Amino acid sequence: MGRGKTKAQKRADWRNSRDENNPEMPRKKFYRQRAHANPFSDHHLSYPASPDDMDWSTYYPGFVAQNPLDNGEPQKTETSSTLAASRSLTKDVEVVDIGCGFGGLLVALAPLLPDSLILGLEIRVQVTHFVQDRIRALRAQNQEKNLYQNIACLRANTMKFLPNFFRKGQLSKIFICFPDPHFKVRKHKARIVSSTLNSEYAYALRPGGIVYTITDVESLHQWMVEHLEGHPSFERISPEEEAADPCVEVMKKETEEGKKVERNSGPKFVALFRRVEDPPW
Repeated sequence: MGRGKTKAQKRADWRNSRDENNPEMPRKKFYRQRAHANPFSDHHLSYPASPDDMDWSTYYPGFVAQNPLDNGEPQKTETSSTLAASRSLTKDVEVVDIGCGFGGLLVALAPLLPDSLILGLEIRVQVTHFVQDRIRALRAQNQEKNLYQNIACLRANTMKFLPNFFRKGQLSKIFICFPDPHFKVRKHKARIVSSTLNSEYAYALRPGGIVYTITDVESLHQWMVEHLEGHPSFERISPEEEAADPCVEVMKKETEEGKKVERNSGPKFVALFRRVEDPPW
C-alpha cells in the first residue's frame, strides 16, 4: 500500500489549486512551522544594500508613483538610482510590526491607520507566506472599497538588517508584540529588545515616534522597560497617554498571541516609549 502525501506535498497541492484572481483566505494548517527561529542562523535572506535599493512596488502596488522617467523617449541603461526612481512610492513605509506572526495586528491597523504604509517583518518562511497570502485575499475581497492596500509583509531578520530597509527617522511607530521571551540566561542575547537593538530602533524612528511593547511574561516586560528606559533616546509614555492611544487596544486584542492570552485569562503587560529629540550637538 502506498504512503499518503507528505505535509509539504499537501501544502503545495493546496496552493497550486488556488485561484489567483479570486484567492480564498489561507488556512494555517497549510503553513505550519516551528514557533521560533534562531535569529543568529543564516536564513539565506534577501535584503537591499541600502534603503534606496529597496523595491517596495510589489508590496504596495496601490501606492506606486507615476514613473517620472517615462517620458516616451528611449531610455539609456538604467543605473541603481534610476531604477529606484522608477519604482518609488507616493509615500514611505512608516509603521513596522516586528515579528508580525500571522498578521493579526497588520490587518487590524490597516483601517485604523489608512494613510500610513504598514509593514510586518517575519523571519519564518511559512508564516511570511501565510501573511502575504492573507493580504492578497483581503485585497481581492475588498477591491471595490480599495482596502488593505496599505499593509504588506516581508521575510527579514530585524536583528541583523533593520537599517538596510529604513532610513534615519523614517518610522513613526514600531510594534513589538509578544516576542520570544528566551527564558534561559544564555538566550537573552536573542531578545528583540536590547541596548544595541534599541539604538537601531532610535535610528529608524523619527523624534516623537513610539515603540509599542506588549507581553504576557512579566520578567520580559521588566527587561524591555529597563532597557528602553535606560536608553538616552527613549522616554516612557505616561499611563494616561497610553490609555488614550487607540493602537494599544488593537495591540492587546488583535494579535494571535493576544487572543490566546485572552482565552486563557492571562495577564498583558504594556509599555510605550517615545523617541526623544537628539541633543543639539
